[in-house]
Amino acid sequence: MKLATQQKALALVFSLGLVAGCSSTGGTAEDGSDDSDVSAVDQEGGSTVYGGDDEDGVSSADMTEEERREAEARAERAEEEAMREITTFYFDFDTAEIKSEAREVLVAHARYLQANPDQDVRIEGHADERGTKEYNLALGERRANAVERFLVVNGASRSQTETISYGEEKPAVDGSDESAWAQNRRVELVFQ
Repeated sequence: MKLATQQKALALVFSLGLVAGCSSTGGTAEDGSDDSDVSAVDQEGGSTVYGGDDEDGVSSADMTEEERREAEARAERAEEEAMREITTFYFDFDTAEIKSEAREVLVAHARYLQANPDQDVRIEGHADERGTKEYNLALGERRANAVERFLVVNGASRSQTETISYGEEKPAVDGSDESAWAQNRRVELVFQ
């Protein structure tokens, strides 16, 4: 009985220490002493970035409509450039269906090709080691053709594309397990 009381007292002391350790020592939001240098929304309804008490931030309320459109266009171009860094697209076993997560990235590549008619791309289809050589070559070709069709439908010119199938001949990863096979079932875009 005495041991249980001591355990309860120890647990209570530990809990109080934990609560005290987690409590804030800074000011409250009401007294304005939160030491933040970012104001989420200014009084006119625009957002301010890095605008503490000295008001040196950039407020979207101070931007003209044309400046906002230009900023949005720059952000969109930067996002498309980032997406175009992805040049390898993976496929499920024994299929040439483009995965939904690859579509937006492929659209960015198609727009780039449309905007740059002198740019060419080689579309390389690959398969994992399962299946015969002939079957894997045909599967790699179907995958490359599917990506080519997708690019053309979304703005690229067929004259900018070239497809080739390597089948199982150029694996990205050596191995005979699902992890290796998943990385070898792919199409790679090689810009020239």
